[in-house]
Amino acid sequence: MTLLLRGPCRLLAPHRHATCRPRAGAVCTSPPSSRFIALPQRRNASSSTDNNAQQQAPSPSPAPRRTRPKTALFFPGQGVQKVGMLAPWLEAFPTTAVPIVEEIDHIVGYRLSDVIANGPSKDLNLTPNAQPAIMATSILILRILEKEFGFKVDERVDFTLGHSLGEFAALVSSGYIEFEDSLHMVQKRAEAMADATRKAEEEYGGEYGMVAIVSEPPHMQQLIPAIEEFVGYGSEGGKSESAENRSPIEQVLIANVNSKNQIVLSGNIERIKTLVAHVRQFLGHDPRAVRLKSDSPFHSPIMKPAVGVMHRILNGRSRRVRGREGEDIVSWPGLVPCVSNVTARVFGSREEVKDLLARQCLETVQWWGSIKYLDQEEKVRRWVGIGPGKVGRNLVGKEVGMRGKDAVKGGGVWAITDPSEIEEVLRGLEETENLVEEAE
Repeated sequence: MTLLLRGPCRLLAPHRHATCRPRAGAVCTSPPSSRFIALPQRRNASSSTDNNAQQQAPSPSPAPRRTRPKTALFFPGQGVQKVGMLAPWLEAFPTTAVPIVEEIDHIVGYRLSDVIANGPSKDLNLTPNAQPAIMATSILILRILEKEFGFKVDERVDFTLGHSLGEFAALVSSGYIEFEDSLHMVQKRAEAMADATRKAEEEYGGEYGMVAIVSEPPHMQQLIPAIEEFVGYGSEGGKSESAENRSPIEQVLIANVNSKNQIVLSGNIERIKTLVAHVRQFLGHDPRAVRLKSDSPFHSPIMKPAVGVMHRILNGRSRRVRGREGEDIVSWPGLVPCVSNVTARVFGSREEVKDLLARQCLETVQWWGSIKYLDQEEKVRRWVGIGPGKVGRNLVGKEVGMRGKDAVKGGGVWAITDPSEIEEVLRGLEETENLVEEAE
């Protein structure tokens, strides 16, 4: 692989509000006019207004002639919420942030912003609060990049993806679902998940949650099939079928395959402990088990009622977006390809978006597979995380072997979780803009 520097940089005129305004203590090291590189306008994949043509249109794909490394935008899932996570953005960019926060409260029907600002943590950590809070914060950060710095997803990004809950933000960022509809979906999804957990506890007793299992990569190759054998499923799509006739107290399933050395188990906590003891006894090694900050067993059959809720919403019509009343809630095609958690491949049709996004509630999140697909098959070289927390950045960075800018590999892995990080990320994108990969 050879990296070539393609021509001089062409600077984009600074946006009207493109003034670096990091938090107190952060230093702005470059002038606004040097933040962005202008790129060729991506041709919109939808040139016809005919509904049937749009339904059959292929998934959008990156422009065939690229003058920059392929870039992916990714968003975090539940667990990254933190009391006060909106405050730095409201302080640094009040003109843009305040109206968005007001819109968030209007959509969910209560002052979610107060819960985010003041907590306490036990209230913010409740699924019906945590999920909309994380998704909304992620989109608020993206909107600030767009309005304050002139960032355009359809010009600067080739793929989007999100970890579990983060998939909703990814679909918004790439033009498949409007923010208002997506936040409403997230709220109803979270309420359905919390309700399903409560009913399982009331009917069957027991404690439910999620546990991360960390092991060395060679052991993980044995661990996953051993767990599938223990819990009684092993084929794709077999999760809900095999667990259909089991009570929730007996259900333990693989919720996430996060990396080459980490998976997450979901279900009854005592059953998970039994499974871990089984692994230690019969596989001859001792994986590390870490209880996660989760009040529900996400991506397990206990979440099946949430799938029905999601199907009903996704098969309905938009009612919250001015100018789109009565239209299909999913736009097709989008602006940028988005990778599904369920298949670890880009969504291929409007109906696939609806089906996979609903099923995602109880299917395994194939995060590792998604990163491998983009890294190895699509040759993505730049990765930008948008949203609270750095868990996603760390998972991506370990898999692709980068953190921050990496000129040797022609890209980098960054995260924007705070206003003080914007400068580094935009500078890193600029400095790698003209590094392209030439096939040997």
